[in-house]
Amino acid sequence: MSQEELGRPIFVSGSLIGQIEAGTRRMQPEYAIHFDEVFKTDGFFLRNCEALRKSKYPDHFAEAAEAEAIATMIKEYAPQLIPGLLQTEAYARAVFRRYHPTATEEVIDELVAARLDRAKLLKDPTRPVVWTVLDEAILRRPVGGPAVMAEALRHVAALIRRHRIIVQVLPFSAGAHAALEGAIKLMSFEDAPPLAYLQGTGTGQLLDDPATVTRHELTYDLLGASALSPEKSLALIESVAEDYEHAEQQP
Repeated sequence: MSQEELGRPIFVSGSLIGQIEAGTRRMQPEYAIHFDEVFKTDGFFLRNCEALRKSKYPDHFAEAAEAEAIATMIKEYAPQLIPGLLQTEAYARAVFRRYHPTATEEVIDELVAARLDRAKLLKDPTRPVVWTVLDEAILRRPVGGPAVMAEALRHVAALIRRHRIIVQVLPFSAGAHAALEGAIKLMSFEDAPPLAYLQGTGTGQLLDDPATVTRHELTYDLLGASALSPEKSLALIESVAEDYEHAEQQP
């Protein structure tokens, strides 16, 4: 049975079936029920689908987090905050405390732990390739105060100096740019088509339509063309970190 034949009764494209097989898209319950009926697997697919849905990430991000973990390249434009993969514990804690001002410390601890767990993929020295464009606003916004920001920016700089990530800063002087509408994450895979993930406040959308993904790839390329070079970006990040360190030392 081909992927197209398997997907036709549930109005799912063969390409989406392929992405589910590759692990870049999450299986939905209605798909699992159909697969169990076709392959006579006595609820195997549905049981596994329900297990996967018990994610430590918010519903709008869970599928993207699973795809991120197997990506060979991640390209991201961040307009407001240091991307989750690059955050320190203190920075993440400051962010989540603002997101959830009435949450208990236990809840905040769980959120921070889940975010730091994502960053473990950077322990692999070469894969995935991570290329990030940071809006200059991220550097200037004192999340958690000077000490937290200094540590956060030094952490990003250290990853750059270890040649683990590529970072460009989009300066204020660039003016209007191609991604004023918000954050973009692009993910490439070894054996599956690329995906785009668009995120807003408490929302997110994972996109696989080839034309849509291509459009967002062009947007990212335009951002890179408007951003500072990696060398100048590193110099700016370290300079701003030093400014925060000096501010922390002021009486």
